[in-house]
Amino acid sequence: MSSNNKIEYIAREELESLQFRRLKDTLERVYKSSPFYRKMFKENGLNPSKFKSLKDLSLIPFTTRQDLRDNFPYGLLSVPLEKVIRLHTSTGTTGKPKAVLFTQKDIDQASELIARSMRMTGAKRDDVFQNMMSYGLFTGGLIFHYGAEKLGLLVIPAGAGNTERQIQLMRDFKTTVIHITPSYALYLADVMEDMGLDPKHDLSLRIAYLGAEPYSEETRVKIQDIFGVDAYNSYGLSEMNGPGVAFECREKEGMHLWEDNFIMEIIDPSTGKVLEDGEEGELVLTSINREAMPILRYRTGDLTYIYPERCRCGRTHRRIARLKGRVDDMFIVRGVNVFPSEIERVLMSLPEVGRNYQIVLEREKNLDKLRVRVEVKGDLFNGSLEHLRKLEDRIRTRLRSELMLTPQVELVEAGSLPRTTGKAKRVIDKRKI
Repeated sequence: MSSNNKIEYIAREELESLQFRRLKDTLERVYKSSPFYRKMFKENGLNPSKFKSLKDLSLIPFTTRQDLRDNFPYGLLSVPLEKVIRLHTSTGTTGKPKAVLFTQKDIDQASELIARSMRMTGAKRDDVFQNMMSYGLFTGGLIFHYGAEKLGLLVIPAGAGNTERQIQLMRDFKTTVIHITPSYALYLADVMEDMGLDPKHDLSLRIAYLGAEPYSEETRVKIQDIFGVDAYNSYGLSEMNGPGVAFECREKEGMHLWEDNFIMEIIDPSTGKVLEDGEEGELVLTSINREAMPILRYRTGDLTYIYPERCRCGRTHRRIARLKGRVDDMFIVRGVNVFPSEIERVLMSLPEVGRNYQIVLEREKNLDKLRVRVEVKGDLFNGSLEHLRKLEDRIRTRLRSELMLTPQVELVEAGSLPRTTGKAKRVIDKRKI
């Protein structure tokens, strides 16, 4: 074991001791310097001396996305403004953005977590890394870029979009590692095939890092098969430094959440009760190694669970499961709770289904309707109508079994649904229009 990954295998007792020391330092800092947390502590009769163990973290009220918006732009800042060197924002559907501020130490530590994650998955100095995420106020582009450079890779800061140029860069410089959204990876394959290229044999790719949007295991398998790559799931959010909060190792059984930087809890989204490892609920994170803007007990809105057992790789940082989705992603149709990931899992498991789909929610005579538009492969539309009807029936039956309601299924030709170079917009809710 090299010195630069020793922290990944630290004994649990040492890790929890480190967590508590860093938590105490963080509590002292926010109590002294953060207007938001100083007020919160005083309103709840709290001060850092009351915290005697990690279990006492539950004394602190949750921090929400609305808290960040209400205290925009500097209400959660815990250092003097002259120490701040970077601003990123994370926007929601309504209201003000969430401003996230970084000191130089914060940037360095966020980069180190990316370098750690990439090294864990087999990336090395002789790799060529093409970053196909958006740069700018979104953390996913720049933070990943810095981490890859820290590890010593040749970095191509391609950004998102301009797909034919992306392909040319990949071919010219023999790109071996990419960072990309799953939906853009599938679109990239479509464009390559339209150009007469084979994604598996006309590129030099070996690793793909997928993130920034929910996706199913079936989609990961499809991307691996199309490009001939090893694809890894990653998790991050701007409020916690950006990407690199949690990452898959080569076992690919959950994502190691880097507990030397974050304390994680799983709560019941309705009651706020802390759940045991193995129970599914909402992920709550506390940053314990940030200077500019530590956040305590942040409700991420992401649904997952913590694996109770230790990973076969030997790393002691616990793992979270692939995200089921966000609490906000769930929609209700005729009293049934539905996550888009449940629909994607069914569609991407069927060999006749193409690489794109769309979920349309409508209301007719005061009743909700769920319509799933599905691209199908190749020449299926040139075959018999009977074959298409059977495929339609099969998809409908599988979805009914998964969702416990019967959707309308509409088969469409490959390439006919809208594409995007960024995060895919899978759900069109016309009930709100």
